[in-house]
Amino acid sequence: MPIATVNPANGETLRTYEAMGEEEIERRLQLAEATFRTYRTTTFDERARLLHRAADLLEEDRDEIGKVITTEMGKPVRQARAEAAKCAKAMRWYADHAAGLLADEEPAEADVKDSGALRVLVRYRPLGPVLAVMPWNFPLWQVIRFAAPALMAGNVGLLKHASNVPQTALYLEDLFHRAGFPEGCFQTLLVGSAAVDDILRDERVRAATLTGSEPAGRAVASTAGEMVKKTVLELGGSDPFVVMPSADIDRAARVAVNARTQNAGQSCIAAKRFIVHTDVYDAFAERFTEGMEALRVGDPMDEETEVGPLSSERGVADLVELVDDAVRAGATVLCGGERPDGPGWYYPPTVLAGVTREMRIHREEAFGPVATLYRAADLDEAVLIANDTDFGLSSNVWTRDEADVDRFVRDLEAGGVYVNGMTASHPALPFGGVKRSGYGRELSGHGIREFCNITTVWHGA
Repeated sequence: MPIATVNPANGETLRTYEAMGEEEIERRLQLAEATFRTYRTTTFDERARLLHRAADLLEEDRDEIGKVITTEMGKPVRQARAEAAKCAKAMRWYADHAAGLLADEEPAEADVKDSGALRVLVRYRPLGPVLAVMPWNFPLWQVIRFAAPALMAGNVGLLKHASNVPQTALYLEDLFHRAGFPEGCFQTLLVGSAAVDDILRDERVRAATLTGSEPAGRAVASTAGEMVKKTVLELGGSDPFVVMPSADIDRAARVAVNARTQNAGQSCIAAKRFIVHTDVYDAFAERFTEGMEALRVGDPMDEETEVGPLSSERGVADLVELVDDAVRAGATVLCGGERPDGPGWYYPPTVLAGVTREMRIHREEAFGPVATLYRAADLDEAVLIANDTDFGLSSNVWTRDEADVDRFVRDLEAGGVYVNGMTASHPALPFGGVKRSGYGRELSGHGIREFCNITTVWHGA
């Protein structure tokens, strides 16, 4: 895949880049290692000052970088600006909280004495250069939620971004440079996917984080395992959105529309499978379908657009294949379902009913604005349908019954359970999945500690 900006709204190639050669990659790896040796000794106060400055600059740039994001991957420009603001918020959160999250810990006095020590503490130390392999769908946010905690912990970052967002990738390197971070703290590697394996095998790279497809995750995990390097993986998702009889059906349907179509449905944590109790199925299906049909699809630079184009021609083709397969197998199209004529990589908000286990869309992640509806006879069947997937990223449950909530929290196989609300990431909350959605956690204290050397310091007599 070429490293290029191709406008999804019309398919026009606007800018192309040459991939970095071996000499430039080597220079950047040397710089990362050298910078880490000194940056690791900086104080939390100094790192926080720099990260606050980066957050200020990003907020100043959000209109400009928002347009770049929209041009590169098609996100409606209002959503792109909101993404930039969210990144600034996360940077400030880590700048303000990292020192406390990574403060030395002391075991209970009885345990210290039992170990034969006069004093014991646990200290969090940085690992070194961390390679981040990041996707295009949230081209700022996916990077910042790795970079902010990594930099605050004293690590340095190497970014291999998706090849269709090179301008955003270069902007991020420049952002940290302008904020005053030492040269080499954060570097963008303009390389193709084929270069990742060699970079990860380099001894100077100490760990890796990847957000992306399951095949990409398997490849990175395999190499990292062979090299005995720590990894965090956030892969695909096919999140359930369960609606029970006690739910506020009108509100659930409104939120469901946004949960499925934000970023044109190109989100791992987007709700994709809508599992509705039979007592309220018809009412929910009617309201949800009306909401999906009412969305404004169009030019992502238009402030009124709610759903823009998909990021690529391949993405549209994948959706067409999944929907056509489901329809051939007996699914009913309640709205959408046909690609519009004209330029750009658009696909309409679509609702499919009557989906069965034999259909591909039941097993595979639909990365676009296509929702599947399921009818559940009771709570037990709702749980069975929700867990009938290889993924386990997040989940949404709509109910006013606390017994229902307890059961879903206990039994849903997911990294998050959002009750009467839409799944969303927040810097203070751990984020990640189970099963084939990956392992490890981003964000919160759990995320910042993923790339730390958790060191026991034992003092004897």
